[in-house]
Amino acid sequence: MPNRILISFLRLPLLLRILFIALLVFLTFGVSIHLLEPDTFPSVFDGIWWAIITASTVGYGDFVPHSLLGRLTTLILILLGAGIVSSYFGTLAAAAVTKQDALLEGKVAFKGEGHIIIIGWNERSKEIIQKLIHIKQPKMVVLIDETLEENPIPSRYLHFIRGKAHVDETIIKSDVLHAEKVLITADRGNDELQADMNSILTLLTIKGLCSKVKCIVEILTAEQVINAKRAGADEVIQSNKLTSIVMMNSIHANEDGLLSTIVHLLQENRLSTFFALDSDVGKTFQELGQEKIKKGCLLIGIKRGEETLLNPPRSIEIMKSDLLLILQ
Repeated sequence: MPNRILISFLRLPLLLRILFIALLVFLTFGVSIHLLEPDTFPSVFDGIWWAIITASTVGYGDFVPHSLLGRLTTLILILLGAGIVSSYFGTLAAAAVTKQDALLEGKVAFKGEGHIIIIGWNERSKEIIQKLIHIKQPKMVVLIDETLEENPIPSRYLHFIRGKAHVDETIIKSDVLHAEKVLITADRGNDELQADMNSILTLLTIKGLCSKVKCIVEILTAEQVINAKRAGADEVIQSNKLTSIVMMNSIHANEDGLLSTIVHLLQENRLSTFFALDSDVGKTFQELGQEKIKKGCLLIGIKRGEETLLNPPRSIEIMKSDLLLILQ
């Protein structure tokens, strides 16, 4: 039985072991001084109080032993207790620093819910993170990347995890089961096909651990879009195709720099989707659009089933199952 207790004690964290030893020392010396000088220390509590104050500070002087044995006990307590107390606070400080370093270096798992997981550190993810953590109601973001040495953006709304995103252990650290969305960005440092393969492999890992979480994947090659959808992507972003569209419109624009200005202004707005309310059903697109404008929003289209209608005919009527596309 004593061996089992000793083994259990040795398995405790170092900080707890030092704390238990310190409490045992205070209790032992508190009881001892009470027994040695009951007149000076009327109760065991007074003795324990004296032991704690003597070991941790120079003492208040409210309890002072007068006998030789009492003073010898005090000397032993000072020599023994000072080492224990300093060891405890030294270990506590070291543990705090170690924890802070581990958090900065991406070694600590995240615990929370409703957060957004972003995989890959690049200019695109950097811009997205800056937007998410500096909006009026900041979103908690978990960044996963294997190339970074430490958290790139010191913010309480960004938790960094260092590791390979296609490894189960790394994804589990991000608490993907309670995440709102996952954004997988393409690694443009690799060949485009290889980058897409890595993104799809990461997607398969995430969907294998949590099939319900919504995943948005950036794909560079058109051929791999279908594979990303087969792997379970809820939304596929063809960034190269989007860039080509912007470039083509810039070529045909009559005013130089106009498209870039519009895109820059759109960064300050947010595309949101809302199901049509009962009061919206039966109204024309133009009528509902004018109502939204009065509220400071812009109705740009509707999603009806699998069909998305951007800037539809003004006379089209809103149906109950329509999803409204609104710029806020």
